[in-house]
Amino acid sequence: MFKNINVASRELSTFLILWITQSFSALGSAMTSFALVIWSYQQQGSALTTSLLTICSYTPYVLFSIFSGALSDRWNKKLTILISDSFAALCSVVVFFFLTTGRLQIWHLYFLNALNGLMNTVQQPSSDVVISLLVPEKYYQKVSGMRSFSNSLVSILTPVIAAALLSITSLQIVILFDLLTFATAFTALLCFVKIPSPSQDNVEKETIIQSARSGLHYLKNNRGILDLILFLAVINFTASIYNAALPAMVLSRSPGNGELALGMVNTFTGLAALLGSILVTILPTPKSRARIICNSLLFSMSTENFILAFGRSTPVWCLGAVLGWIFIPVMNANLDVLFRSRIPISMQGRVYSVRNTLQFFTIPLGYFCGGILVDKVFEPFMATQLSGSQLVILFGSGKGSGAALLFFIIGIIGALSCLPFRADKHIYALEE
Repeated sequence: MFKNINVASRELSTFLILWITQSFSALGSAMTSFALVIWSYQQQGSALTTSLLTICSYTPYVLFSIFSGALSDRWNKKLTILISDSFAALCSVVVFFFLTTGRLQIWHLYFLNALNGLMNTVQQPSSDVVISLLVPEKYYQKVSGMRSFSNSLVSILTPVIAAALLSITSLQIVILFDLLTFATAFTALLCFVKIPSPSQDNVEKETIIQSARSGLHYLKNNRGILDLILFLAVINFTASIYNAALPAMVLSRSPGNGELALGMVNTFTGLAALLGSILVTILPTPKSRARIICNSLLFSMSTENFILAFGRSTPVWCLGAVLGWIFIPVMNANLDVLFRSRIPISMQGRVYSVRNTLQFFTIPLGYFCGGILVDKVFEPFMATQLSGSQLVILFGSGKGSGAALLFFIIGIIGALSCLPFRADKHIYALEE
């Protein structure tokens, strides 16, 4: 056993350096994002206001990702990640400056998030390809579990550390910690990580338009992968409505204690994902990855939204978070293995770029719909309900009851949307 661990450590040494330092940097970025969501909601008290932060990040990302494949496959992967991370750090410096001078406005965050989203169009597919270049195929499932583990740990630590720093210091200190984590990851990648060059095929001759066509053509001829991407696009729409509504409901229904309640829900989300990550790391290869992907998403959609809809306290919301997220790392790991083992490395940058557009274009739509539905539809509708009515009995009264009703509706939609893909023969054909 220990011999196998030593062998794996040697074979994954470069990946481990990259994984640990990039995860540390992700913690700093997530803390800043968490603190800015709280800051923006406190400024405006609107779900749409906080949703627009994510909308501005994802809109340029999904619009231009489809065209970034040629650039991602052609450019030096290491340099691309270094430049993109440096740009994100520069945006944090700008936010710090405006905060310190008392001039920070919501629109500043919208603009900076949009610029960051644009940079991510080339960074994300480059990062995905780097994993395939550094990791032998036999470790794909374990590495996917490790990445889920670090993402879960970030989810757990983010609200705890950010809330603690906000309570005893200020938002500026959170940003300074973010910059410290960036410097650590930047130095490690620059000095200690060597990324091999992949085969270029004909990518040097491809234009941006030809690259997009190449990625689309690959997906057209591989319906199982395309259908999985479309499945995730549907789930992302429902999940984004959930993400838009959650802060509005928790902060509204926990007066004077909203930040702690939201932090607790996020922490238990991370704990559940952490447990799922450990499971997928130690579990053997499953008989059917496709079935695990579909069943995991069906279970998630069929539990958390309904518990949030009917729950009235932080412990109940935390229970919903656990049930909703415990199998998501299992799903992600099996999805990642199917993609990496099926898509040639020389094509991954182009295919992942097209995937990013097709799979994630529903996220800004979901956040926008979630913000509008909470602020303009469900909250006003529940405010008109008489005390003792059936809807008030089920979902409560006052601010936050409209978001609870919305959770009930997206729970039904999310569960029903899983059924057609669960019976999709093209998805199961990937395992033949």
